[in-house]
Amino acid sequence: MAENGQAKIIDGKKIAESIRAEVAEGVTALKAQTGKVPGLAVVIVGERKDSQTYVRMKRKACAEVGIASFDHDLPADTSEAEVLQVIQQLNDNPDVHGILVQLPLPAQINEQNILDAISIEKDVDGFHPMNIGRLCMKGRDPLSVPCTPKGCVELLVRSGITIAGKRAVVVGRSNIVGMPAALLLIGMNATVSIVHSRTDDPKSIVQQADIVIAAAGRAHLVKGDWLKPGAAVIDVGTNAVDDPTKKSGYRLVGDVDFEEAKKVAGHITPVPGGVGPMTIAMLLQNTLDSARRSAEAQA
Repeated sequence: MAENGQAKIIDGKKIAESIRAEVAEGVTALKAQTGKVPGLAVVIVGERKDSQTYVRMKRKACAEVGIASFDHDLPADTSEAEVLQVIQQLNDNPDVHGILVQLPLPAQINEQNILDAISIEKDVDGFHPMNIGRLCMKGRDPLSVPCTPKGCVELLVRSGITIAGKRAVVVGRSNIVGMPAALLLIGMNATVSIVHSRTDDPKSIVQQADIVIAAAGRAHLVKGDWLKPGAAVIDVGTNAVDDPTKKSGYRLVGDVDFEEAKKVAGHITPVPGGVGPMTIAMLLQNTLDSARRSAEAQA
């Protein structure tokens, strides 16, 4: 049960800051040993405001930890062939250790073709079919794991929450979060169920979970009475709900009803300030790991 009727808040911002500090140290050490600096290329097509915001945050985070940024800002009418040409140049560039294409892409470009074209060694987003395939198989480690699910698991580990032998429920089955999160937890010896939009009586399944990862994209879907007392709850949801008291007219809430859940859970992430900061921290970590692999291969 929650201590004093209140769950322990998992501070994603603080944990992400400590990971960034570790990455900065790793970058300095790699440069001292090999003379190489990790490089991350970020490709953005078009001028979507939200995508531009994410890209700015990623570039700023790279600068803070000493990772070199390779910027490719392409106009909205760029053809698929032109984007593929940029990817090929980045695949061939030894100073680039990670390639990130900001999604969504404009309608004339097939996202799958673009993601498949990124070299598996430089797939720091972890979405290459071979990386996902390796994640599915026992004894086959992917080169990179998708950043948001990796961040979810890192929050559990760094909060001292036992995963092996526990029952975990992932709410949502997206390729970006739900499925890889479930695979990661299975790899860490949890017993995992996935609840989705076609599940009968999802509440009864979630109630059995020691660990809940909510990634369905539906505001306040998971209520307090869905939770087993003392459960660890990781809320990936970022949903805008109307709030006339805010200047923007809305506020961000998670997939979990935080006010209800914090009275039942043992540990819980807030929204914002929980999983969000971890995604970029994991991207930086994946880029450093890729640069280390590259340095070892050349040694």
